[in-house]
Amino acid sequence: MKNRKVILSTLWIFVSVNYIFCDVLSHMSPEFLKMLLEDGELLGSPVNQKFLLYSAIFREIPFVLILLSRVLNYRANRLANIIAGSIMSLAQIASLFVGPPELHYTFYSVIEISCTIFIVWYAWNWRSTESSPDGL
Repeated sequence: MKNRKVILSTLWIFVSVNYIFCDVLSHMSPEFLKMLLEDGELLGSPVNQKFLLYSAIFREIPFVLILLSRVLNYRANRLANIIAGSIMSLAQIASLFVGPPELHYTFYSVIEISCTIFIVWYAWNWRSTESSPDGL
C-alpha cells in the first residue's frame, strides 16, 4: 500500500535537490557572475540583505513541505501540497520569461515544473479513504 505522505515528501526532496543543483550550475555561468559582481543586481533587483531574505523565504517552501507532508493530517496536508505546488509551479514558469534562459536552466525547469504540477495533481486526487493507517 502506497503512503501518499511519504511519496509527497519524497517528491519535495527530489524537486528541492533539482532547485539546488540548478542554482549551483547557474552560479558557474560567467555571465551570471559578471552580472552579480559588476552590477550588484539580479534581473533588475539589487542583491542586498532584503533580496536574499525574500529569496530564502521563497526557497524554504519546498524544504518545509518535505517535513509537513509527513506530519500534517490529511486535510491540511492535501491543501498545503496543492498551494505550495501551485506557487512553485507558477514561479518557475514565470522565471522562464524573465530573460533568455540558459540551456541548463530550461532543462531543470522542465523537471521542476513537471514535478510540482504532479505534486498538485497527486494531492488533488488524494481521498481521505487513502489516509495512512494511523488516521493522519
